This record gives sequence, C-alpha cells and structure tokens, in this order.
Amino acid sequence: MWSVSVLHSHAMKNPVRIAPSILAADFANLASDIERVASFIDLLHVDVMDGHFVPNISLGPPVIASLRKATDLYLDCHLMITDPLTYLEALKEAGADGVTAHIEAVPNPNPVMDRAAELGLDVGLVINPLTPVEAIEPYLDRCSMAVVMSVHPGFGGQSFIEAVLPKIESLREIIDSRALLTDIQVDGGIDRRTAALAGAAGATVFVAGTSVFHAEDPVQAIESIRNAATREVT
Repeated sequence: MWSVSVLHSHAMKNPVRIAPSILAADFANLASDIERVASFIDLLHVDVMDGHFVPNISLGPPVIASLRKATDLYLDCHLMITDPLTYLEALKEAGADGVTAHIEAVPNPNPVMDRAAELGLDVGLVINPLTPVEAIEPYLDRCSMAVVMSVHPGFGGQSFIEAVLPKIESLREIIDSRALLTDIQVDGGIDRRTAALAGAAGATVFVAGTSVFHAEDPVQAIESIRNAATREVT
C-alpha cells in the first residue's frame, strides 16, 4: 500500500501515472482483466456511484474488498456519492488506499478530509466540468490529488471536454506556486490524443477506462497513453 509520500516520490521519478478505470473492465472477468495490465499501470481507479449524486449505480465496499484480495495495486476510489463521509470507514476496511470526493457534494470538505486522515486514507477533491477551480483552491494543501473531470460524471465512454484544459493549467500554476505536492488527475475521455493535451496542461495522473479495457491490446494502449502524456509533461 502506497502512502502519499511514496506516491509523490514515485511521481517525481516518473511524473506520468496511468490509472485504468475498472468501470470499463469486464466484470465477469475482472481479476484477469486487472492481472493483464497490472505490471504496466500505477493505480487502479475505482468509481463508486450511489445513484443519487450521479444517475448511475456502480460498485461499493464489497467489490473493493474483492479487488484488494486480487491485487496489491493502489486503489484510487472516486466517490461519486452524496454523503462520502458515511462510507469512509467501510471503504478503508475494504482496502481502499485513497478517496476523492466531489466538492459539489461536500461544499465544506473539511469533515471528510479530517476523517480520511484519521483512517489513514489519502484524500483528494474533484471538480465537475462546470465547477471552477476556486471551489477547491482553499483545500489544495490538504489534497493528495486534485481531480478535474473532463466528462460529466456517472457514465463511461464519453468524449473529452477540451474546455476543461484551462482549469488544469490553472491548478498547475497554483500548485507549483505554492510548492504543493498535490497531484493533478484528469478523468474522462482519456486516450493518446487527449492525454497529450492534458499532459501539456499540467496533469500527471490519467484515468483511462474504455481506451484501455476495450482496446484490442490493453497494454499497448496504456503505453501509448503514457508516452503521449510523458512527452507533454514538463
């Protein structure tokens, strides 16, 4: 299990990290899908949806517990839920390493961040495509990750919204100006082309679902995304 410091140490050596989203995997063959790519990725992105914050229901602590038994990869749990605070303990017990909560769901995220810290979970904040960076700016020093949604949350397979690129640039400027260790994750519509755009804007963690797990050669897809993003990250 990686701590924030280990994650940041890894990031400094290799700033680009790939986090395939298991939402796009074959749930009937989830363990084998993960095993196929495990040696070529850095994190597993786990979308947790409650059917209330977003109009979809995905998976929760029982599936995360099964994942933990199948892999020692870092489990990056994206909480698309109305009340993340209620689920933090269950997620920790299930084997989550880090959680990211939407600022739209918790306009005052301090209680969530406090509880996550008590439980030993890395914690970050997410902004939707229409939410300004200013919504999470006051909390960046407490975030292991700042996540910019480049699609509207709730469903996989959507197209990348290029209008979010200035927000990634703004976050990069703020984080660098404060010498923070906060990572910038981009989530949604990531493939070789969009990874290059997001990398140029300042992202370092790339969530890719359909472009990896639906690819004819998932490993080649991962390396293609990593190479495209790496060339752009400065």
